[in-house]
Amino acid sequence: MTFIINLICFILILGVIVLIHEFGHFIFAKKSGIYVYEFSIGMGPRIHKWTRKNDETEYSLRLIPIGGFVQMAGEEIDDDPNVPKNMKFSVKTFGQKFMTVIAGIMNNFILAIVLFFVIALFTGAPQNKAIVGEISQDYPAYTSGLQTGDRILKINGKDASTYDTLALELQVNNGKAVKMEVERDGKTKTINLKPKKIKQDGEEVYKYGFAITDEVQTGFFASIKYAFSKTISLLHQMILIIGYLITGNLNLNALSGPVGIFSIVGTVADSGIWSILSLTALLSVNVGLINLLPIPAFDGGRLLFIIIEKIKGKPVDPRLENTIHSIGFFLLMALMILITYNDIIRLIK
Repeated sequence: MTFIINLICFILILGVIVLIHEFGHFIFAKKSGIYVYEFSIGMGPRIHKWTRKNDETEYSLRLIPIGGFVQMAGEEIDDDPNVPKNMKFSVKTFGQKFMTVIAGIMNNFILAIVLFFVIALFTGAPQNKAIVGEISQDYPAYTSGLQTGDRILKINGKDASTYDTLALELQVNNGKAVKMEVERDGKTKTINLKPKKIKQDGEEVYKYGFAITDEVQTGFFASIKYAFSKTISLLHQMILIIGYLITGNLNLNALSGPVGIFSIVGTVADSGIWSILSLTALLSVNVGLINLLPIPAFDGGRLLFIIIEKIKGKPVDPRLENTIHSIGFFLLMALMILITYNDIIRLIK
């Protein structure tokens, strides 16, 4: 029964994120007068479809609840003579193309902001600064000179001023001694901190022995401020993660695919609705940022070709563009298989 509940939560979370993303593409395509063949939630075989009166678009649900698409006229290689020329994506203005493609990304960020706002409004807005709270006596933090109320600024010279960037820097330096810059009474102090290795749930882990304060604010404006600052903080963290993956400071084991997300959903679902909404917001920011990357098969790759077309003053050869996107999609699937393999190994262990 628990598995079924977790599966339903998993499908709903991904379904909402994909629906919001694809709806962004869809609504701007319609506003721009682009002919839309299909609006699909999910990938793979179609399990249900419907149409609306005076609307050319087929609305579909597909079997695999990961991804989705909006199929527009003018993106295919072979021209469709049944669609009026002025309703094709390829003939629209730079602004119309750009907004149609980027709208899905915008919707993901808006979804995250709305969810964080709702969470903060009902449960309180946590402060996102890395301010030291409890310090445990049996750990190195207690004897290092670190004090409750210290605001952490940097770890080994890298920004760690928010909860999200601090968590990332500690993950990158897992098991290593760190040089921590903190602000105390308006002055900057340096704390040298080496973690303690302990056994936890049968595994060896490293602990520094301090926690970040859990102070929260309440109210409408505090919730708005938190919603925007949390979304921006997560974007900053994810950009740093991409950089660390490129430089090798983090490896692919740090990433999670659908299997890893499903295992996380099981834990989060036990914590209640607010944790589920928080995970949805986090994943929505992830989807938005990943799609913004100028990589073939992502929205960012399509945006790149639109910008190149604007600079050149003429369209990129559609066969070349589709070939590049196909190669990008193949490489993306290969990466997903590798990440999924790592997720399964972690679950087995």
